[in-house]
Amino acid sequence: MKANAVVFTARNEVVYQEVDCPDPGADDIVVELTHSWISNGTEGSFLRGERIAGDTPYQDGDPDPFPIVAGYQKVGTVMSVGPEVDGFEVGETVFATMGAVNGMFSPRGGQISPSIGKAGGIWKLPSGHDPVKFSGLVLMQVGYNCGARPPVEQGEPAIVIGDGMVGQWAAQILAWRGADVMLVGRHPDRLEKFTQGICVNAHETDWVQTALDRYGKIVQVCVDTVGSVSAVEASYALMRKYGHIVSAGFYGTEDQLRLQPPRYGELSIDLVSGWAPDRMDKTLELIAEGVLKTVELITHRFPVDQAAEAWDLIESKREPVLGVILEW
Repeated sequence: MKANAVVFTARNEVVYQEVDCPDPGADDIVVELTHSWISNGTEGSFLRGERIAGDTPYQDGDPDPFPIVAGYQKVGTVMSVGPEVDGFEVGETVFATMGAVNGMFSPRGGQISPSIGKAGGIWKLPSGHDPVKFSGLVLMQVGYNCGARPPVEQGEPAIVIGDGMVGQWAAQILAWRGADVMLVGRHPDRLEKFTQGICVNAHETDWVQTALDRYGKIVQVCVDTVGSVSAVEASYALMRKYGHIVSAGFYGTEDQLRLQPPRYGELSIDLVSGWAPDRMDKTLELIAEGVLKTVELITHRFPVDQAAEAWDLIESKREPVLGVILEW
């Protein structure tokens, strides 16, 4: 079966091209894409050759992870349903994770249409909503996981480091749960999108001192979404006893975190990764209810055959950019 896909053919090279896929099986669902949401951080590290799978960093001696189909999240319309599949019908609007592909470094990819996948990686979307708001569901679920994982009571301080998409959604969830949220970032255009707490521009202000002045040493939650060991270690000075640190960033091979300092405060460290069906279900529900704001984070849309131009913008940051949608 033939399909079209966004392919990283080598480091920093993006091509929209025809690819070969296995024929759909009896337990497969085929989805024709309408939109895909780029994961700037994760996909960017694949594009630069910094990781070879999931949270596995590239190291000397590893094979180059190319060519590889980009991404892992999209929405579209069901084209066909295998005879062994229950619960889906042709014509339904769905969210889908990765689809099967031949001849690539990884046998699955996200930005490919038609996309062949199993029912366990596909969700029906509720009627009456713009499907685009769900097109980044996996990444949105990461933000949900960051904000839902740590225990927090009404009014307790929570700090989120990083004003990217995961940071935005983690901050939204913590605020929804009742926390007093401080979002720390470096981009004024992104920080202004978070209105449920206070924002600190780390380029202009010492965020640790600002947090000490505001909260003292009673912060219950600190979420790192940027993959900064130094930021995690800086947060130790802010945490209350038995507080929780959530790590969601990609640290590559620079991932050595000292454990003795957080032991003094008996801190817990939650390491979040990937997706799980129950979290996907809950995230979808919160998007539909308006708790998670998603389309508000979209700054750019590109026709899929201009994926290389989209990536040039994301990597160069020549203008403010956050959520980027590819239209199929």
